[in-house]
Amino acid sequence: MILCKSLKLYNCKNRIIKSLNSFSTIEGFDEKDLQYFGKKKQSGVSLTALMETGRGDRLKEFDLLVDTSKQQTGASERVQIQVACFLHRELPIRLAHRAVELENSQLYKESQSIRNVCSWYKRSFAQIRAAKAPVDLDKEATFAKVIEDIYERHSATLITMAKGAHEFRTNMGIKDIGAFADLKDVQKKLDEFYMSRIGMRMLIGQYLALKQPATAPNMIGLVSTAASPYEIALQVIEDAAYVCRRTHGDAPVVKILGRTDLHFPYVPSHISYMLLELLKNSMRATIETHGVEKMPEIKIIIADGEDNEDVVIKVSDEGGGIKRSNMSRIWSYLFTTADPAVLDRMLNNLDSEVRDFDTGSPLAGLGYGLPISRNYARYFGGDLTIMSMEGYGTDSFIYLPRLGNQNGVLC
Repeated sequence: MILCKSLKLYNCKNRIIKSLNSFSTIEGFDEKDLQYFGKKKQSGVSLTALMETGRGDRLKEFDLLVDTSKQQTGASERVQIQVACFLHRELPIRLAHRAVELENSQLYKESQSIRNVCSWYKRSFAQIRAAKAPVDLDKEATFAKVIEDIYERHSATLITMAKGAHEFRTNMGIKDIGAFADLKDVQKKLDEFYMSRIGMRMLIGQYLALKQPATAPNMIGLVSTAASPYEIALQVIEDAAYVCRRTHGDAPVVKILGRTDLHFPYVPSHISYMLLELLKNSMRATIETHGVEKMPEIKIIIADGEDNEDVVIKVSDEGGGIKRSNMSRIWSYLFTTADPAVLDRMLNNLDSEVRDFDTGSPLAGLGYGLPISRNYARYFGGDLTIMSMEGYGTDSFIYLPRLGNQNGVLC
């Protein structure tokens, strides 16, 4: 991982450990420390780096700097120490960036929920800075508990930020959802925040997953060396149909075409999230346009070739399409075709215990599905685009890079 390159700035193993352990003298939050780390450069991490590090391919480089080979540890434990050391160095930088930028934003001034989220980032920053460098098994085990605590603390960030954006809109007297969607600077700040959150959740989730038995063959933490869009789509179709039937009583048939035999390295949970959001939209639009008696089928087409730059997944429906005047707004947060009064009630009555991806799907209807999905696609260098024909239907395209060498987007 990028850890090796970063640690090479130190001249020897003793200086590394001394420098890392100096963080442990910090008892609580320090504003000057936060500002200092907020100016440091973040390190990009690619899918290839995640896989190679998770397999232990980069342990030789790491052992030259922090000698874990004499600690009577196996390769998997040494990998965990390696990844933990990277998080110990990298997470304070990423947390500080987000806290500083949130605090300097107009959103922060107009929303208590945004201020709450900022306080979570500051608390997590102080917690990481106070943790000893995880250079042996005991310290790594203690550090893992810190990381688990942080992971849980931020598990309601999306939903709380959505509430914060709503508070901002209300406090600024912006009654029209479309007008809020047109605030490009605010939408850009939200995009950057959520993109950064994907990166932190990816790094932390990968570390925690590596500490557990593999959930399936070919899995290295959260990354699959042979992700199957077809198999992921089968599960997503079932999940989307369940949500659709619960609301509308029935669901359209979905047909999968193209490269159903394709396998390539990627993060299955990212593909699943994007496909689920697109399918839910397509199913709802299809039923609202045609009713449950004559629903045309929805198609998922998987395209790939040996020389292709991307794996492309298309979701094609005949759900009536999107108005051209709304096309520029569909990527905006809180933009939804739902009744604004319903949106207001949802956000005003959110349970404080709700989490971003609870089975009750609290994010549904908040106008978050498409922009967050596009962030997932773009994080490793892909994209999500939509072409629509009003009066007929919509084609959505997910582009996923095949090589896996693109670093995650840094904001």
